[in-house]
Amino acid sequence: MERSTDNPNSETPGGPARARPLALSHRVYEQISARIASGEFRANTKLPSENDLATMLGVSRPVLREALQKLRAEGTIAARQGAGNFVRDKAGTVLSFAPVETIADIQRCYEFRLTIEPMAAREAARRRDALNLRRMQDALELLQDATRNKRHREDADFGFHLAVAEASNNHYFSSTMLALREHIYVGMHMHGLSLQGAAPKLQRVLDEHRSIYEAVKKRDLEAAEQRMRQHVEGSRDRLFEGRLLDLRK
Repeated sequence: MERSTDNPNSETPGGPARARPLALSHRVYEQISARIASGEFRANTKLPSENDLATMLGVSRPVLREALQKLRAEGTIAARQGAGNFVRDKAGTVLSFAPVETIADIQRCYEFRLTIEPMAAREAARRRDALNLRRMQDALELLQDATRNKRHREDADFGFHLAVAEASNNHYFSSTMLALREHIYVGMHMHGLSLQGAAPKLQRVLDEHRSIYEAVKKRDLEAAEQRMRQHVEGSRDRLFEGRLLDLRK
């Protein structure tokens, strides 16, 4: 996988970034979260640039990006194309969904995702920029680490899907994904448990994510839409073992 050459700290998926301790990125995540909670970084304001944040916190940009990825995945910050990362005003969020209560709800969530994520991937292929691609790459690196250790990481999985939605440059896609985060996590967690320890299945899921990334990178709109649809359908079918529930009941 190619990395941007304009970033001296960027590292390939098989490079040194894989060896950095996850605890460091978590500490950075906690530091930024604390500054947001204290009001130092206020709601609806832009965070300092990645370079400035990395210098401020004394870490490399790959470590910082992993922390930012987690903050985006949980909805604390949001990326605006060409503008940077902004602190979200959670109190002002109006989009919400009833909590997942049954297996049928998980199936309904997959059904709904199939109405928005393929189109988000299509528009991501049309509108993505270098920063969007880098965020997808960051999530792919975490997924590859987990796959190598025969496990699944739903935070990285969701982070990839959110990065695709953000690349569409349509905030309705990304806002809906953030509102669905807890619902999607349930399905991803159960899907991950079904893959745990099964290297070929985990590798297949990683390859599906990579194929979406490649289509978005190549600006292949049809392939991006189709591969996202196939991936979400495949995840659903692996989880339910091809036996979907009758949602009329």
